[in-house]
Amino acid sequence: MSTPRKITMIGTGYVGLVSGTCFAELGYHVTCVDVDAEKIRLLEQEGIIPIFEPGLKELVDKNVMAGRLAFTTDLATCVPGSDAVFIAVGTPQDEDGSADLKYVETAARQIASHLQGYTVIVNKSTVPVGTGIRVDALMREVAPDAAFDVVSNPEFLREGEAVEDFMKPDRVIVGVETPRAEAMMRAFYKPFTDQNYPLLVVNRASSELIKYASNAFLATKITFINEMIALCDAVGADVLSVSKGMGMDSRIAPRFLQPGPGYGGSCFPKDTHALAKTARDHGVVLSLVEETIAANQRIKESMVGRIEKALGGNVAGKRIAILGLAFKANTDDMRDASALTIIPALKAKGADIVAFDPEAMPRAKELLLGQAREGVLGQLAGADGGFVEKTSGALNFASVMDDGLFAGADATVVLTDWSDFRSLDLAHMAETMRGKDLIDLRNLYVPADVTEAGLVYHPLGRPTA
Repeated sequence: MSTPRKITMIGTGYVGLVSGTCFAELGYHVTCVDVDAEKIRLLEQEGIIPIFEPGLKELVDKNVMAGRLAFTTDLATCVPGSDAVFIAVGTPQDEDGSADLKYVETAARQIASHLQGYTVIVNKSTVPVGTGIRVDALMREVAPDAAFDVVSNPEFLREGEAVEDFMKPDRVIVGVETPRAEAMMRAFYKPFTDQNYPLLVVNRASSELIKYASNAFLATKITFINEMIALCDAVGADVLSVSKGMGMDSRIAPRFLQPGPGYGGSCFPKDTHALAKTARDHGVVLSLVEETIAANQRIKESMVGRIEKALGGNVAGKRIAILGLAFKANTDDMRDASALTIIPALKAKGADIVAFDPEAMPRAKELLLGQAREGVLGQLAGADGGFVEKTSGALNFASVMDDGLFAGADATVVLTDWSDFRSLDLAHMAETMRGKDLIDLRNLYVPADVTEAGLVYHPLGRPTA
């Protein structure tokens, strides 16, 4: 078999754009396809990246200039002659918790109508077990005589570290049903196996399940340490010491043991729900996964109580500066961010909020102000169809992290662990604020440094004396 050279990547979202760009960096000729003509125009003509991901823009520009990476809205110009077509479209959570596969299914039908010669169809999207069978059937309805195999190849990209994760993977998982598809996928990933990065070939169902099981396990690990916060508070232990001591055990390992205000993002919330739904559909109850989902929401809601307690039990009329809106640092992703639970609850209780994030402000404004229009932030629909304001506080956004953010604030709350926040001049913050409470939901600071600066420190699960 000749070395495969040409890839079509359907979807220019987080997974598609990162994966397509990195494949181009490996030397393949990649065309990224999207139905969003404006997104393609911005990528193709102006080099504007639709997501914030460190290092991605530089890699996109480099490979566009080298002629290895291109963008289009027209499948007919790139699918014919491709060695592989990757499906990397969204699989949003449906109302019943399952993954909505309409974009995957649409892509499958469209691919089938343009195939020429043997092609590997690669599910890169996160999809439930059985999706490969469904994609195969849909494509054969459209093109019964076409030569293709459907393969599962889940992504394991962490937002903020996606380029590094793709180029230096912990492992590559490939789910195949034929020797021909296996040979093609091994050829595609030869640049990795030549560097001794592990490639695991399994059947398609196992590959599909590995992705969901991995994310559910990591979500459970995060939730476990987050549940330790309250116990550490109660017994006088330090949750960071507990986390470090646990992580030194090679069977546990330290990653994903950082306490915080609950997990969010594009994967863990959606994938835990989808895994639980798949299990229920097959007559299986994944009680640990179900409880992880419920516990994570309780943890987010409990943060509101922690903030209230720090402010004497009542936030009404208090001005609160919020540092960070994205679900974690080094991303602009607001999906299931803790801010979307905490800020509406504080505002509904009468707090005046002023918030800042280095990258997530546009999306945060869209989501949080959209919630306000829908009444989530303390408004009720009036008889005339307009909105009648309830007793609730204001919501504003600071364009920069300066004195204007902290001026007159009764408290500052750290929601996201951006590195910029670690280097704040705490003494100047204390002078600028009206109150002195620093409520750190990421444990960014040394307690003694905070108190020396003249602030009252409220960390998570840590003694402050």
